[in-house]
This record gives sequence, structure tokens and C-alpha cells, in this order.
Amino acid sequence: MVGTMHAWHAVERGHEVVHIEREAEARGASLRNFGQIWVSGRAGGEELDTALRARELWEGIGARVPGLGFRANGSLTPVRNELELAVAEAALARPDAAARGYKLLTAGEALAVNPALRGAFENGVAQAALWCERDAAVEPRLAQLALREALLATGKYTFLPNREVRDVVGENAVRDDRGDVHTGDAVVLCTGAWLSGLVREVAGEIPVRRVRLQMMQTEPLGEPLTTSVADADSFRYYPAYASEALDALQAAQPQDPTAAAHKMQLLMVQRLDGGLTIGDTHEYEHPFAFDTLEDPYEHLTRVVESFLGRPLPKIRRRWAGVYAQCVDTSRVVHRQRVRDGVWLVTGPGGRGMTCSPAIAETTANELGW
Repeated sequence: MVGTMHAWHAVERGHEVVHIEREAEARGASLRNFGQIWVSGRAGGEELDTALRARELWEGIGARVPGLGFRANGSLTPVRNELELAVAEAALARPDAAARGYKLLTAGEALAVNPALRGAFENGVAQAALWCERDAAVEPRLAQLALREALLATGKYTFLPNREVRDVVGENAVRDDRGDVHTGDAVVLCTGAWLSGLVREVAGEIPVRRVRLQMMQTEPLGEPLTTSVADADSFRYYPAYASEALDALQAAQPQDPTAAAHKMQLLMVQRLDGGLTIGDTHEYEHPFAFDTLEDPYEHLTRVVESFLGRPLPKIRRRWAGVYAQCVDTSRVVHRQRVRDGVWLVTGPGGRGMTCSPAIAETTANELGW
């Protein structure tokens, strides 16, 4: 998605683009995600500014390309007790809370916003919820295809699948694995989690690591899930929630052992076909496992069923994905000029789907497109 958004901004500014893709279609983290435009948990400052700008861009692009499936659905995070409530209240006290669209809802108010969460708000599982109005969603399995169709219609975009860039040759040029040389005014290498080979040759060691996650998708729920949903474990993983209240929560309320072992939080989004995308885990140590484990899925199922107050629909798909994450927390993404006229942009981490339009816009601005 980062590469496709660079193509989008270049074409929007009147340039012609050649887009080289290693596979026949994208198969990495740009498809294996929630499709969330996730403003709520972003760190204050540049990261939040980037997410808010990206949210604005997504809405504008979504109006022009309906196939993205953009919807401004917001998110709810049910809170179950006073410790979790205190973290939500601390988030509401942030100076940027209004920009995020934060609001604390009672159980009744939250149920009115998302009636499918009757298990959480009618059965006493949760006493309140943190609402983030600025969160949104798109369809990850459809978004790149829809964007490509729109780009092709401009006559300024060429898509070359099943080609891998092997060399940077001189200024503003690359050679692919078929021996063809492609030259332009600028080259942007958006390599995702592919960090060896050419990346190491042209950039050396970069402050980017790979992260593996597990997710799943169900059959249609049979009713609308009107918002994205997180659980309070997400407070532990998103920088926006750092506070003394979070410190107290972590000291007094350890995570479920399975959730802790797999560094888990619940995130859940309903797809346009009615199914639910549910996750996720975080694995940082290499080499990654090559299989998926059942314990995390069982934990997620228990949490979701407690929120819904009903059995989860049949699981249709399970998968693992790997994304690239910049470990320099002062950066939203790793952006590096590796040769004259050649830039490497990678490592947005779990915010790649959220921030990609604004990341690409920043590149375009910095390169003077």
C-alpha cells in the first residue's frame, strides 16, 4: 500500500509512473491487515499528525474510488473495571483528545452506537467504552486493486508484475530480474518487509525490524458491527495510552497468560461481506514460526464472544503476516536517500495501512514532485 500510495500522489501531480511488483499481486502486510485507519492509539506529535492527515486523504480518495470500501465507522474500546476506566479517562485528558475524537460513553450510550456488543454492555462485561470518532476502515483485500484500476484509467500509470528490482544502476534507474532497465526522474523503493538483498546492498543495516502476527476472519456475523472494536489490552500496546493510570493497570491487572505470551490485543472490524476480521498477536524474535498456533485464536474467540454475547460465526480463514517496523520511535517511517534520485521508504509498522497516504504525500513533498 505504501508503494501504491506513492504512485497515487505522483500521478495526482501530473507524473507518469512505472510500478514494479515482485509478485503477480501484492501478498504481504498490505492485504493481511484489518483495513483500519487507526487514529485512536497513535503517539502524540508527528505520528498523530500523520495519521490525521492520512485519515483526511483516505476519505477524499475513498469518495473518488468507492471500491476501497472506505467508511468512517469509528471505534469502541469497552472497559471492564475501574483500572481500565482510569486509563480511558487519562486518554480523555490528553491535549489532543479532541483531535482524535475521544469520548467516554456509558454502557447504554455505547450499546446505542454498536448494538451488536450486547454481551459487553447488556450483560455487565463492560461498564463504559472509549469512543474514537476519527477511526475508519477500508477493505484491505480490495483497496490496492481498486486504486490500481483508478490509476490505470489515468493513462499515466504502468503496472509491471512478476518483476523484482535487483540493482540500482546509476542515477534514477533500476534493473529488474529480466534485465530491463527502468529510468525516471525519481526511484522510490517501497520494499515492505523485504529487507535483505537489494535493501542491504544499497542501504546497509537500517533501523527496521520484522514483526509477525496472526489473524482470522469469520463467516458473516448476520448483523452489523457498526464500529471497529478493541479491548483494553490495546491500552498496553498503543503509545497514546501511556499514563500513570496505565502503569497502575499493568501492575495490578496482568494480562491473560495467553495474551501476555503472544503480546496480544483484540482488534476487530467487520468486512463488507459481513464477516469479522479479528486479531492479533506480535512476534519479534527471529526466526519466526512457520505455523500458526491455536491458543491465540481460542483467546480471541473468548473475548469476542463475551463482547457479542453470542457464539462467534464459523472461522473462514486464518493467516499469519509479517510487516516492517522502524525501531526509531522518533520516525513514522524509515525514509532514506540511498543514491542520487533513489529513495527507500519502509518500516511504517502496524500503522502502514493507516498512514500510507500521508507517508507518500510527505515523500512527494520532500522530493519536490
